[in-house]
Amino acid sequence: MTKYDVYGLGNALVDIECEVSSELLQTLGIDKGVMTLLEEADQERIIQQLDGHPLKRASGGSAANTLIAVSQFGGNACYSCKVANDDFGQFYLQDLLSCKVDTNLQHHAPEPGITGKCLVFVTPDADRTMNTFLGISGGLSVAELLPEAIAESEYTYIEGYLVTSPSAKSAAIKARDLAKAAGRKVSLTLSDLNMVTFFKEGLLEMMGSELDLLFANESEALKMADTTDINTAIAHCQSLAKTFAITRGSQGSLIYDGQRLHEIAPTPVTAIDTVGAGDMYAGAVLYGLTHGMGYAEAGQLGSVAAAKLVTSLGPRLATEVTQSLLKRV
Repeated sequence: MTKYDVYGLGNALVDIECEVSSELLQTLGIDKGVMTLLEEADQERIIQQLDGHPLKRASGGSAANTLIAVSQFGGNACYSCKVANDDFGQFYLQDLLSCKVDTNLQHHAPEPGITGKCLVFVTPDADRTMNTFLGISGGLSVAELLPEAIAESEYTYIEGYLVTSPSAKSAAIKARDLAKAAGRKVSLTLSDLNMVTFFKEGLLEMMGSELDLLFANESEALKMADTTDINTAIAHCQSLAKTFAITRGSQGSLIYDGQRLHEIAPTPVTAIDTVGAGDMYAGAVLYGLTHGMGYAEAGQLGSVAAAKLVTSLGPRLATEVTQSLLKRV
């Protein structure tokens, strides 16, 4: 028995979500469909140009979304991150605790600085575009790790976005090594196409030679293998991790259990907002694998949960909704 099902490590970002047109993104000079890192002044300039557009605030960051999903399904989760001692940082801590996710923020007093923020633009085609100012989260380091929690977690889950910060990348590698030393499993998500495009070598460093579970969407998996053929990408993923899951949007997903590749059928829905779909999928799969489900069943839970998520705005479902999905699967 372990204290936690999943221990996660990632960027703590307060999401500021806004519905916009593709034309407005062009006018603002924003690359559509990817995550772009910005300086604070540039982010504030964009916010000022959104005058009149309703803005929705929530605690976020890829790994945080996944850990919150694990908790909402009924699992035990712990999350290490870094926020500042400002209003956004306090909001972030209280939101994590309200979701019943333990965190290093309960043990480490926040430092002076600015909490990271992510502008999340949702266009009518349900695509999501992110402009991120990491703030103090860019200084995430080994100091934010909770070694005892890592040793007491069945999985340690690492966010691929950490590859952009040298100190955060070092923290991810240290967390991986601590988990392995304790005989625990390690999972990593590639996070975003830009991470694979510009930081592939760093991601491979973070994975190491014994990654237990890799999460990717199809475009990330193809880019990781430098191919346009999904079968080649599958074979490459088999060389990177013992097991893996590849999400394919409306085509469902693929999940490899170490011996067999399972094709998970899509759940047909009308998508409104794809923000957090991959995070929800990972959270559902991790919950399933730590609660007696086989890979195919865990993949099915991930599929229905991600499908439900994209039918409404935001990266999170209500706890009662996740529980109803669990009963359905």
